Amino acid sequence: MVALDVSFDWHGTSACSTKPPAFVISNIPADTASLRFKMVDLDVPTYNHGGGTIDYSGSNKIPAGAFSYKGPCPPSGSHDYRFTVTALNADGSMILGKGEETQAFPPK
Repeated sequence: MVALDVSFDWHGTSACSTKPPAFVISNIPADTASLRFKMVDLDVPTYNHGGGTIDYSGSNKIPAGAFSYKGPCPPSGSHDYRFTVTALNADGSMILGKGEETQAFPPK
């Protein structure tokens, strides 16, 4: 399994928005057919923020709003959020790569 490099930026993301930020993902394996995104609030890991799976177009740039999720909405202060991105084969049965990035929201 390949380690994906994942980066994103919260700037421009509103609290409680359902539109995820844009991503840049490097080291995506050649046989990747789809990318699965999952976000976890590390301060409240039991809250389901969801995520989504998108068809991989061959670009390492994923535009803002590419999938649906429950955006960061900390009740007060800052929470740490981790996105995990998984590269999948054509039928989704094999994980080809995986990577993650953690950032605080709201951004500083």
